[in-house]
Amino acid sequence: MSHEVLIVGGGPVGAALALALADGGRSVLLADARDEGLGDNDPRSLALSFGSRLILERLGVWGEIVPATPIETIHVSHRGAFGSAILASRDVGVPALGYVVPYASVRRALRIGLERTSNATLLAGLRAVDVQVNSASVCVRFEDGAQQRTERSKLLAIADGGTATTQSRTIRDYRQSAVVANVLTSTPHHSRAFERFTSTGPLALLPRERGYALVWTTTPEHATELCSLPVDAFLARLKRAFGDRVGDFTAVDDRTTFPLSLRIAHRPVTERRVLLGNAAQTLHPVAGQGFNLGLRDAWELAECIQAHPGDPGGSDVLAAFSARRRRDRASSVALTDSLVRLFSSELLPRRWLRGCGLTFLDCLPPLKHAFMRQMMFGRPF
Repeated sequence: MSHEVLIVGGGPVGAALALALADGGRSVLLADARDEGLGDNDPRSLALSFGSRLILERLGVWGEIVPATPIETIHVSHRGAFGSAILASRDVGVPALGYVVPYASVRRALRIGLERTSNATLLAGLRAVDVQVNSASVCVRFEDGAQQRTERSKLLAIADGGTATTQSRTIRDYRQSAVVANVLTSTPHHSRAFERFTSTGPLALLPRERGYALVWTTTPEHATELCSLPVDAFLARLKRAFGDRVGDFTAVDDRTTFPLSLRIAHRPVTERRVLLGNAAQTLHPVAGQGFNLGLRDAWELAECIQAHPGDPGGSDVLAAFSARRRRDRASSVALTDSLVRLFSSELLPRRWLRGCGLTFLDCLPPLKHAFMRQMMFGRPF
């Protein structure tokens, strides 16, 4: 065994875990199915919570992530119904509730961090095809084109949502798709984000550089149609759905769509094996919890390993990690799932209930502060 920990999945969650462990003196192998360099031009945006910024600062890479557009205010509303709420960073004493950053910039910053340490090795283009676990170690067989290789370690962390596992999962098909794009508007965003609930799902505008990152949840058929529309027709549809709070929509690029579902691994922690990020849970993008939850998974696993010198895959380490993550994971899943189900129904009782909920949230500072802390740190207090 040349490495103590083997991580499958070289995205931001896997890379963050590798860097945290390497900085603590652990020997880490990070295996990524993608070839080196792929993803450097990825147009996607990530919504990082303030808590995620703190983790990236501790990893020493926050300064490399540019541009980072702060979210200082979030306006939450429900189209065609009463009730709204304003969430402001100043109310909870932080400079921003979160930040919108390019996915490629986060990935690049973490790779730079890994290059600075001698304890982590990155192997690109390796696809995991088989896992064998015993009481002392875990063995993973990889394919690299026509070649195969085997790696053995004390602990396997799977941070690749596409890696096949035998874990049974709870799956809720929301029968929705997200249209993701970057848009420009006629008025500046002033670091303000919008979460607007519509009859087909939430529509989010997140401040990104000079414009907004758009996440528009709707039916799969409508999403496909929206991505195929001419630019002017798309912008007109968007304004009709969102309203005029940001003025006119003037440009759009990088439109794409993907289906939405809730997927949860029933046993994210088993003998010498841990699932992290999308491999453990795939959430609806409402409230932007998915990536931030995965990053907290990675940070706390590294902390548990560092707190237990010796075997990083030992039962005491994994039991401590499982106990620490149980509440955050359950509350984040419940938050996103309940928001989707409550705000996607047009039944009159639910319309009335969500209007009251937004009103109470806005009028009760302790409730609002708890909600914002849950979004930022994965805990309300």
